[in-house]
Amino acid sequence: MDLGLEDRVYIVTGASRGLGAASALALAGEGARLVLCSRNQPALESLAQRVEDPERVIVVPGDLSDDQLAPRLCAAAIGRYGRLDGALISVGGPPAGTTADLTDGQWRTAFDTVFLGTLRLARAVIDATTIEGSSLLFVLSSSVRTPVPGLAASNGLRPGLAMLAKTLADEAGARGVRVNALLPGRIDTDRVRELDEASGRPASTRREHEGAIPLGRYGQPEEFARVAAFVLSPAASYVTGTAIAVDGGATRAI
Repeated sequence: MDLGLEDRVYIVTGASRGLGAASALALAGEGARLVLCSRNQPALESLAQRVEDPERVIVVPGDLSDDQLAPRLCAAAIGRYGRLDGALISVGGPPAGTTADLTDGQWRTAFDTVFLGTLRLARAVIDATTIEGSSLLFVLSSSVRTPVPGLAASNGLRPGLAMLAKTLADEAGARGVRVNALLPGRIDTDRVRELDEASGRPASTRREHEGAIPLGRYGQPEEFARVAAFVLSPAASYVTGTAIAVDGGATRAI
């Protein structure tokens, strides 16, 4: 299937590793041009060198908590490529901990980055794009549908972002802009391995999680990235306002 991504332009945040990096490579492999963003500039530059044509990639380091980052990313895309077709907004996970463990400062920081940073960029992309068929994709978590033990901040913020995606889909639909969310489960990324390590018994923790996944294993970042590329692409032109689990069947809710 031709996804229709050739020469389309997307911003990808959280692109230095994990799901963001895998999604960026999948989009580039389909011919898209990219603006890559994260706080880790060396890792972004390393990722850009893995793309077949690095001239089709811009690196713009930054933190989503910066209220000037969103217009800067949109301006970089339009300044280099003359267009903007959408964004994959992947935000690093907020700190682990229970509701009691996390301080007010940690909650505020998580809200500023995870929720408000996502909202700012989504609004900026919708305002900047004039191309019918543009698409935004939020990378959230299975915590949208069921709480993950020990990740209170994620449990609190991700469901709100899923409803925000639904609201933006309603508001931007008349302009031909689609907005969706993906809900990854246990994907074998650095973040998930760090969470397993934090248990103090990473091997058995992984086996326990795998035992609760119908497919019996952790997903690979590339498996998530292929879904992301499809949902962002014109091939998914009638998909909007929905949240799609990419979790091997682990989520028990419909």
